[in-house]
Order: sequence, then C-alpha cells, then structure tokens
Amino acid sequence: IDKNKRLWLKKTGKYLFHHKALAKVFRAKMLEAITNNGLNLPREYPEEWVADCRNVGKGNKALVYLSRYLYRGVINEKDILSCENGRVTFRYQNSKTQKYQTKTVAAVHFLWLVFQHILPRGFRRARDYGFFHPNSKKLLRILQWVFRLNSQSRFTKIKPRKRMICSCCGAFMNIIKTRMPSYVREPQLNPT
Repeated sequence: IDKNKRLWLKKTGKYLFHHKALAKVFRAKMLEAITNNGLNLPREYPEEWVADCRNVGKGNKALVYLSRYLYRGVINEKDILSCENGRVTFRYQNSKTQKYQTKTVAAVHFLWLVFQHILPRGFRRARDYGFFHPNSKKLLRILQWVFRLNSQSRFTKIKPRKRMICSCCGAFMNIIKTRMPSYVREPQLNPT
C-alpha cells in the first residue's frame, strides 16, 4: 500500500524482493542478533548467503504447507509404526515423490529429530508481518478505507457481557483485570 497516495500497489515482476538483496538483509539481521545476544561468531563464516526464493504462484500450495506445519505436531501418532528394542519405525511423506516411505532409527535419534522442531522459550512458530503485524494498525485502517470495509460493523454484533453483581453489597462489579488460572501457565524449571 502506498501510504501517501493511499492506493494498493501491484508488484512488478515475479517476486516482491530481489533474492540477493533479501540474502544480504537476512545475513545482516542474523549476525546482528547473534552478537546482540552475546554469542560468539565462528572465525570463518560465508560472506555471501543464499536466500531461497521461489515463485509459488498465487500461494495456495504455500498456504496448505504452512497450515499443515502450523496447526499440527511434528509427527502424527498413527505415523509411528513401531517402537521395539530401542528402535523406532515411522513413516513420512517424501516431499519430492509424494509417496510414503518408512524409516527405522534408534529411539534416541528419533527423539533428537522431534526435538529439532521444538522452539526455544519466547519464540513463536509463526510471526505476523505486513498489515497483520500488531504495530500496523494505521496501515490496516488505510487498507480498510481503500477497500471500503467497515471494521466497526463486526463489533456491533457482539453481545455485551452480562454485568456481575457483588454478593456482599448488591452493586454492579467492573472487571479491571483478568488472569489465567495457574494450571494454564508453563511450569517453571527447577534449577536443582
């Protein structure tokens, strides 16, 4: 969206970004994050990085892939075929041939493969970019104006919450803050 003209811009060419420029920006941001977190960089690391950019057409296949990855676990329980004598046999779908294959590995190696998909604490599996980002409320309002969407009409259909009455004095209560029950919170690791 062009903020000055308040018009939707169509991309020219196949990609939104040139892959070499994208690789330079990604490399710079990754190295900056590593040094900001106090991690040591290896003595030799590549000067040029590669960003794998592929045209996905309208994005339907990419959306199907991402939805499968985001809303399910690493492996379905039905795909674990056996677990005997310290070895795990599981099936997976080969992304190139689209055919199911089976693999047998040591149980420790299987757990290592699963643990590779667990994000560190504080990371999210998916992030919101563009006008879905929480800081893009102004851009979202511009988009709603450009496409003549009335965002307030959605909220008028929501029924108001029934007011609670205090059991002691009979006055109406105001909700100031809500809290999640303690059993929902993540357990704290015991350092001992």
